[in-house]
Amino acid sequence: MEKLIFYILAAVILVFSVLTVTSRKILRAAVYLLFVLVATAGIYFLLNYNFLGAVQLTVYSGGIVVLIVFAILLTAHMEHKLDPVKPIKGITAALLALVGAAVSIFAMSQYPFTARTTEEAPYDIEMIGTKLLSYGENGYVLPFEVISVLLLAAMVAAIIIAKKSVSND
Repeated sequence: MEKLIFYILAAVILVFSVLTVTSRKILRAAVYLLFVLVATAGIYFLLNYNFLGAVQLTVYSGGIVVLIVFAILLTAHMEHKLDPVKPIKGITAALLALVGAAVSIFAMSQYPFTARTTEEAPYDIEMIGTKLLSYGENGYVLPFEVISVLLLAAMVAAIIIAKKSVSND
């Protein structure tokens, strides 16, 4: 049953990834991205990485996609379609994707994966919370805040640039 669920989630990720990058309507591309991120969270849950799956759902599927959708709704017209991709660009992108897949498969096939037995580190909710909210060594608050400010600045700049180009038309 787990294999079947994995194959279904993998197929969803592959199909909606392709739809995300080939869609000419930008809002649909954002919705397709949402499906990809939710299916990725499903794979995390399937692997019993429950915390990582929950973070994937809340931060990426919930937060980032909503931010992207708001940015799209604030800057783009809903009926606006992106220009179709020229055939040479499509062929070049497909060839580069195949080369990237071949290099990745070659690297994975050459790496000597060995099974290790490691004992599971003890963890509890208090330790996870302390690490997530720590500014010290191995803390995650400072990098998270830096990335948050960077994303906010990028979104504000994108909205300002888009509003200027819309008003100039």
